[in-house]
Amino acid sequence: HLDFAGLMEKVAQISPLLRVRFATSHPKDISDSLIQTIAKYPNICKYIHLPVQSGSSVVLKKMNRVYNREYYLERINTIKKWIPDIALSTDILSGFCGETDQDHQDTLSIMKEVEYSSAFMFRYSVRNGTKAAENLIDDVPDEVKAKRLEEIIALQQQLSLENNQKDIHKIFEVLVEGVSKRSDKKMFGRTSQNKVCVFPRQDAKVGDYVHVKVVSCTAGTLITELVDPC
Repeated sequence: HLDFAGLMEKVAQISPLLRVRFATSHPKDISDSLIQTIAKYPNICKYIHLPVQSGSSVVLKKMNRVYNREYYLERINTIKKWIPDIALSTDILSGFCGETDQDHQDTLSIMKEVEYSSAFMFRYSVRNGTKAAENLIDDVPDEVKAKRLEEIIALQQQLSLENNQKDIHKIFEVLVEGVSKRSDKKMFGRTSQNKVCVFPRQDAKVGDYVHVKVVSCTAGTLITELVDPC
């Protein structure tokens, strides 16, 4: 019997040049063995997308997410312990049925505690056929949803910028993905932490690995220069 951690290990062993990234994990499925496998292999990306949806245990229960705030944070702490250079991203939903201002504050506080590098952020809307549509009342006014989402987006912008600022002066191995949208004299690629880097084109080709040093950043991009292999 091969579990997901074992499958990741087998894929990572195919070639050290093969960069392995898996897209998303439900918090209930992020096992210790999977975390340790990610930590063990340099070619498994040090990036985990772990959707939280809400920082409030009350809302999570209504969403039928089968975990609470404490469990989620325990998983995050375990990930950070095993993989100190991990980048974490998430999905956040504002204005779910019955969400109070305190529930919203709980979401903001979990964002600060985890320090996500990025997030996909949405306001709740009824989806036909779901349990929420059948059993819960969509009772948070649109203007409240919009205001809460604005606060979530503003906080994430700040967290993303602070997260990227910590990378200034660091050297990363980057997989070249293509020519920069803003200048054909520059290329872009991603670090193991799934962060987009822009760097001078020189001889870099798509599919190459290059080493770059971070010189500045925005909330969404690391501005880098090429360095000799470290």
